[in-house]
Amino acid sequence: MKFGVSTFITDQGISPTSFGTALEERAFDSLFIAEHSHIPADRETPYPGGGELPEMYYRTLDPFVALTAIGVVTERLLLGTGIALIPQRDPIITAKEVASLDLISGGRVIFGIGVGWNREEMRNHGTDPSTRGRLTDERLRAMRELWTAEKAEFHGEFVNFDPVFAWPKPVQRPHPPIYVGGGEGAFPRVAQLGDAWLALGVSPQELGPQIERLRARAGREVPVTVYAAPDDPEQIEGYGRLGVERLLFYVPTMPERETLEYLDRLVEVAARYR
Repeated sequence: MKFGVSTFITDQGISPTSFGTALEERAFDSLFIAEHSHIPADRETPYPGGGELPEMYYRTLDPFVALTAIGVVTERLLLGTGIALIPQRDPIITAKEVASLDLISGGRVIFGIGVGWNREEMRNHGTDPSTRGRLTDERLRAMRELWTAEKAEFHGEFVNFDPVFAWPKPVQRPHPPIYVGGGEGAFPRVAQLGDAWLALGVSPQELGPQIERLRARAGREVPVTVYAAPDDPEQIEGYGRLGVERLLFYVPTMPERETLEYLDRLVEVAARYR
């Protein structure tokens, strides 16, 4: 089982380059960073975590800018979006960003995606929350065409373009792996468009039956990465018994000294299972 980290990179915490270097020095295999383009000041959509929405949600750096900086100062660390909000992203621009990062990093991108939860945020991007699932699926299909075809063309309900040239192509073939975030409602998307499932903080007891249902739906052994995994030894052992591919420990957004101390503690936890 591999161990990585998930976090929000903001203007208030450790710098992206210092964070990436620290993770690679401590032999973590991957970093997945969150995305929010903005947060509307007036919201009706409740925060899924309950209570007030933490400040980090509206102070996040652009994930592709941050991951590019990290890619330049690292050699092995996998660079993941966790998650990129596809209903809020133009597919042509996003396909170019993903492919450019994959080229610059030497093929280290993991494209973690999801449909999002903040309806007001989506609406500011011109997205109807009620159709965000269909929109996400179509944009992913369009991006795959842009990554793999010399002349890419797509005609759908939401995305429509005649033949185009779009370069660079990703280093990874046919394209960087797509890790689909979400609960069981995302299983059809994982089955049809995903290379892995990015499960959010699900306990091993819940996760086992879910993995069985997912793999039955997909008809294949879909790899599973657990986002925001607890550092509890009993639960880590439970994930290991399930054959989970990777655990992502959540690291709060903190200044550099506190972040490095936190990572050192996580290294000790991970070392018991490597």
